[in-house]
Amino acid sequence: MIRSNDGSSTTGAAVRREDVALLLAGTPVAVFAINLEHEVIHFNDACALTLGVAADQVLGQRGIGRIFHQCDCDMMVDLIVDGRMQALADDLYQNKYRASLLVPGAFESEAFFPELGPAGRWLFFTAAALQDAQGCVVGAIESVQDISARKTTDVALMQAQLEVEQLVEQRTAELAALNRDLRQDVQSRETAERELRQRNAELQALNASLTTVKEHLMQSEKLASIGQLAAGVAHEINNPIGYIFSNFGTLEKYLGSLFDMLSAYEKAETALGASTASAALKAKREAIELDFLKEDIPVLMRESKEGIVRVRKIVQDLKDFSHVDVNPQWQFANLNQGIESTLNVINNEIKYKADLSKELAELPPLQCIPSQLNQVVMNLVVNAAQAIGSERGRITVRSGSDGGQVWFEVSDNGSGIPAEILPRIFDPFFTTKPVGKGTGLGLSLSYGIVQKHHGSMSVQSQIGKGSSFRVTLPINQPPAEPSSAAPAP
Repeated sequence: MIRSNDGSSTTGAAVRREDVALLLAGTPVAVFAINLEHEVIHFNDACALTLGVAADQVLGQRGIGRIFHQCDCDMMVDLIVDGRMQALADDLYQNKYRASLLVPGAFESEAFFPELGPAGRWLFFTAAALQDAQGCVVGAIESVQDISARKTTDVALMQAQLEVEQLVEQRTAELAALNRDLRQDVQSRETAERELRQRNAELQALNASLTTVKEHLMQSEKLASIGQLAAGVAHEINNPIGYIFSNFGTLEKYLGSLFDMLSAYEKAETALGASTASAALKAKREAIELDFLKEDIPVLMRESKEGIVRVRKIVQDLKDFSHVDVNPQWQFANLNQGIESTLNVINNEIKYKADLSKELAELPPLQCIPSQLNQVVMNLVVNAAQAIGSERGRITVRSGSDGGQVWFEVSDNGSGIPAEILPRIFDPFFTTKPVGKGTGLGLSLSYGIVQKHHGSMSVQSQIGKGSSFRVTLPINQPPAEPSSAAPAP
């Protein structure tokens, strides 16, 4: 029921233009509405500004579609009032209209209108039915948004991407040519290099330092590239998973309706008595094992839906874990959530070698760079899995807080680390793995990340019993040191 300014009420099709205008005139969104006679009962100022048409030119008139199509063409509000909208939205062979994912009972559409403006305009529409207090449709309302700028931006972005790809190809060809020239230059310099070997001993220390920096940069760049690729793949997978998840809900409703219809057929079958048709229906029901199908199909649907939910969770964890910021910023994050996401992503590295146990305590928000701490967790857990021998082992991940600090710990019951090499395990390029199996950078990079967070990393290990790595971090990072003042001019 809609009430007017004088306190009277209107129901059914008696929706007055003043009532709707009173409710919607002040909204900045372009909105128009029609009654059951397809007459325009509201055309707010934002709509007039967006479409360049004065309200008094359309109010009380029929054929609102002429403003957009230059002919008498139905808009979504017309289809809703006529009761045709739902059928068109459900039609899988057209994609002009769709049900709104945000507002139940509403519909969406977007289209290009070449007659609007000098270059045409892209518009996005949302429409829904107007109902009275008894739930009867008394009209329809539709909003309009100009999305021309977004569409133009999309085209510009695609063009920019093509240009970047062409530039990359050009630069690759130039680098290949330069690489050939460098190879020839290296060959010509080999003779001179033999004369400089006496100076090589003096430069070895500096060269080792530069190599360490280079490897760290290469590893960081590789991780960033992998993270961006993984995030893109996860995003692309998430869209079809969303469609499947949505369709499963619809399919479950359809199956419920079909089962109701089957029950009705079964009841009707008994009414046929001992006729030939009844015998044929009974034989067909037994041949296809209808009773079994009615029990098994809901189970299959439930298991499939659980599988889709699990895939969606894995994709979300992959996106969270692989989020690599170009300019990483300090932020307050949930450490346990990062641990959970990382463990879910690297589960394939663990499940065939060890049982995973989690003992995560409730933690306060931690000021950190989440993607970097995810990398530390991954390195420690993967190392723990690789330390376990041929027999299945156990990995335990714990977390807790103590005063102004939080900590997490990764323990295993693997082979352990000899005491004589424990002081070296955080050195760059130091590894106990066979040649080609490890770079010796995992613990070194993790140690550097922990130091960057003003934390500490400790290890306890015993041969034949396993190792335990603990990372302790301050909840709040210390304030940055003020930069030295510039000299006075």
